[in-house]
Amino acid sequence: MSTTSQRMLQDADLAARRQAKYAKRKRLNRIALTLSLAAMAFGVFWLIWILWETVSLGLGGLNAALFTDMTPPPNEEGGLANAIFGSLTMVLMATLVGTPIGVMAGVYLAEYDPRSWLASTTRFVNDILLSAPSIVIGLFVYAVVVARFKSFSGYAGIVALALLVIPVVIRTTENMLTLVPSNLREAAYALGTPKWKVISRITLRAARAGVITGVLLAVARIAGETAPLLFTALNNQFWNADLSKPMASLPVTIFKFAMSPYENWQQLAWAGVFLITMAVLALNILARVLTRQK
Repeated sequence: MSTTSQRMLQDADLAARRQAKYAKRKRLNRIALTLSLAAMAFGVFWLIWILWETVSLGLGGLNAALFTDMTPPPNEEGGLANAIFGSLTMVLMATLVGTPIGVMAGVYLAEYDPRSWLASTTRFVNDILLSAPSIVIGLFVYAVVVARFKSFSGYAGIVALALLVIPVVIRTTENMLTLVPSNLREAAYALGTPKWKVISRITLRAARAGVITGVLLAVARIAGETAPLLFTALNNQFWNADLSKPMASLPVTIFKFAMSPYENWQQLAWAGVFLITMAVLALNILARVLTRQK
């Protein structure tokens, strides 16, 4: 056999091996794509089912009395006014307490001393708080605040929720500030701008949308937390604006009513679930819009 024929046979064999490898890769790609689509469809199916049950059962309990009447006794008409007020108050106060602490800690980690032992320790502790179950935070606040003052209170609930807000805001603020180009800082320093002004006027302003998004996501997280409030704010069947006393909240009321055998309480529980779901959905949409604009 001539050299030319051998070379042709080698080329044909090489082409066949390449074709077989390409076909194998194509089959593997189809299998991976099919499994990915199946996993996505599995998750979306349950999500749609949950949303459908929430909307279909929650809309039946929506009426004017839901926002004006107190939580009722069994088998009587009423609403969730005290629980809505309690949740809004504690979530708002926890956000006001936790956001400045989280932003300032994130600024320190990103701008002042990102590689020091204190920064490393702070990140480690922050990661633990991010992954810690909320019931652990509730038990901690119960031992530190409730047991010491011998009373459940709205203040204890605010402390517990603030401890859930802080690590989310710290992580988001640090990440967003790290993404700001160093050229902006260097240009400001070259003009003689003080560091505090560079942070407040340039880097924080550049990362503003991301930081606000982190705050909104933290609010969405604490809006539906039940375990920390069971150990801190407990519950209250009546209207209460005194934060030093037990205070009602939507998650705890939902937990209590959903576990009861009374139909009116179960209907109010589904209405409360619908309100929280819509609130969290609105916050997530708002966070997406801010991120997209950025």
